[in-house]
Amino acid sequence: MVYRRYTLVALAATIALAVGERPAFADALQDIKARGVLVAGVKADYPPFGFRAPNGDIIGFEPDLARDVAKRLGVKLQLVPVVAANRMQFLEEGKIDLLIATMNDTPERAKVIDIIKPDYYASGYNLMLPKSVTISSWDQLNGKPICAIQGAFYNREVAERHGAQVIAFTGVAEALTALKQGRCIGFLYDDTAIEGQLMSAEWKDFAMPLPSQNAQPWGLAVRLGEAQFAAFMAGTVSDWHKTGFILDLETKYGIRPHSAFAQEMHEKLK
Repeated sequence: MVYRRYTLVALAATIALAVGERPAFADALQDIKARGVLVAGVKADYPPFGFRAPNGDIIGFEPDLARDVAKRLGVKLQLVPVVAANRMQFLEEGKIDLLIATMNDTPERAKVIDIIKPDYYASGYNLMLPKSVTISSWDQLNGKPICAIQGAFYNREVAERHGAQVIAFTGVAEALTALKQGRCIGFLYDDTAIEGQLMSAEWKDFAMPLPSQNAQPWGLAVRLGEAQFAAFMAGTVSDWHKTGFILDLETKYGIRPHSAFAQEMHEKLK
C-alpha cells in the first residue's frame, strides 16, 4: 500500500509537469513587504491613465494609484508597461504583483485573475466636439454628421437612439482628419481615449461637454488565491472612493467634468 501511494504521488507530479502546471507563489502581500518593492503593471500608451513623460518615466492616473498602494505598504514602486494582449498573462506568471491597466471588469476575466471589488473606474463612449459647437444634449445630434470608427458597438446605438448620421472610418487617424476637415461635427469614441486627445495642444479648441454613455467598470487585479492581498486592495479601492482620491486624480489630469462613476462611488462610500 505504501509503495502504491508513492507511485500515485509520483504519477501525479509527472502529469502536472507534463501539462504545465501554473507556478506556485508565496503569499503576495508578505512577499512584497519582504522584497521591499511593489511591481505594478500599467499602461504606457494611454494618456492620461498611463503614458511616458519626456524623460521616459511612466506617469498618469493609474501609476499614481499604484504609487499610493506602494506608499500604504511602505515599499518602493516598480512600474512595468503592459498592453491589453499581455497584461493578464504578466499577472498570472508573476511578472507583476498588481494590475492597474484600463481593464474592463468582466466575468470571463474574473475566472482567470482576481478582479478586486469595488471597481476603481469606468469608461463609456462620448463625443469630442469643437468648443464653437453649441451642443449640450445627445438629443441635439439628430441629423448631424458624426465621425466614428468602423465596428464600434455604439455607432448603431447613437444613430438609432439620437438620430445622428454616423460616418465610420477605418481608424482613429482617418476619423480625426475628417473632423479637422469639417466633414463631421464631432468624433464618437471611448471617453477615456478622448480625454487623452484633449491633453494635446492640437485639440485645445475641442471639448467633451456631454455626459458619457454606457459606462463599463474597470477593475484592478491580483493573482487568484491571494486572499490577503485581495482584501488589502479591496479596502484600498474603497478608501480611494471614500476620500475622493479618484476625483482628485481626475482633476489633476484634466478630466472635467468628473465622471459619473467616480462621483457616485464617492457619494456611496464617503
